[in-house]
Amino acid sequence: MRKFIVLLSGLIILTLILPSQIFAAEPSQLITKGSTSGKMVALTFDDGDDGGSIPEILQILSANGIKATFFLTGKAVSHHPEWIQAIVNQGHAIGNHSYSHPYFTQLTAEQMRAELDQTEAIVRNYTGQSTKPLFRPPYGAYNSTILQVVGDAGYTKTIYWTIDTLDWKGISASEITQRVLGNITPGAIVLMHVGSGAVNTPTALPGIISSLKASGYQFVTVPQILAGAAGAQTYVVKSGDTLWKISTMYGVSIQQIVVANNIMNANLIYVGQVLTIPGTVVQPPVTPSTGTSYTVKSGDTLTRIAGIYRVTVQQLVTANNIVNANLIYVGQVLVIPGTGSPSVPVTPSTGKTYTVKSGDTLWKISTLYGVTIQAIASANSITNVNLIYVNQVLVIP
Repeated sequence: MRKFIVLLSGLIILTLILPSQIFAAEPSQLITKGSTSGKMVALTFDDGDDGGSIPEILQILSANGIKATFFLTGKAVSHHPEWIQAIVNQGHAIGNHSYSHPYFTQLTAEQMRAELDQTEAIVRNYTGQSTKPLFRPPYGAYNSTILQVVGDAGYTKTIYWTIDTLDWKGISASEITQRVLGNITPGAIVLMHVGSGAVNTPTALPGIISSLKASGYQFVTVPQILAGAAGAQTYVVKSGDTLWKISTMYGVSIQQIVVANNIMNANLIYVGQVLTIPGTVVQPPVTPSTGTSYTVKSGDTLTRIAGIYRVTVQQLVTANNIVNANLIYVGQVLVIPGTGSPSVPVTPSTGKTYTVKSGDTLWKISTLYGVTIQAIASANSITNVNLIYVNQVLVIP
């Protein structure tokens, strides 16, 4: 009986232990630079606590049309949540830099998880965004245990740096500038700080930006520089865009874009937001003239092709005598009808109405009538451009 109890106890212990070992996540990948030959550089800023230069740095980045990546501690978010909200609102990327900025090499796995979870919770509370999958270890201290723990917590990328400006030491603006320009390389990740110690960083930043631009460098966020290494592109959201429209243009799914950009709500994107388009993609072609042809590629659908060329699926079906709109094949050559086809309504006079049909979106309707989504939304007092319903009567301005 005693042997049976011992055996049973052992089985219970194995049952509790084995799943965590079997299903452990991959260790977080240590990144020191982007794997790209293109002239891309990612500016990164660590906010350990006071973040006193954030407003000035945001102003400089905005004036130069640059998006950067900010690594935030939970204490910093608590100290100046309005500045953190400004970082997110301006379209910059964010990552987790722990809660209290301790040496992770001196913490237990449980303490590390607590540091990560506290920061993730407070960032979500103030911004609605996640810090995952980016983590930067305080003081740059890491080992294999840390990489495994943060990987288990969902931080698949541990972001180190290519160039350390040492700005936190209070060195001069010219020294900071020289450290960047003297060590720049395609795919570089530049480490800077926003605290009171880095007093000369705002002074150095404009010169660094202008010099690198003159050398042909493009400024990107860390997610963008990582995506660039994987053959992805970026897209800047324009007025009237939806994720459905963008996914159709690039032949990817909405879910792929959502995952690649850590989007919490697929209905909430904003003008000027820079989206990473996952996968190897090509720029969408310019709207063609009448009679242009298109060769179907792997992954194509008539909906995607119609979106690219700004025609309707029905126009494609009619022009190509397609019996089943869901059955096209790779290598098939399609005739792209011109915009003058009878199936596209003539731009209406002011005040014409349109009754919403199954499958309609405001983007589709605005394209048909040659007006903007915002014009339709304003004319019909629509507060959410993603919410229209079948049989709704819309005024077309």
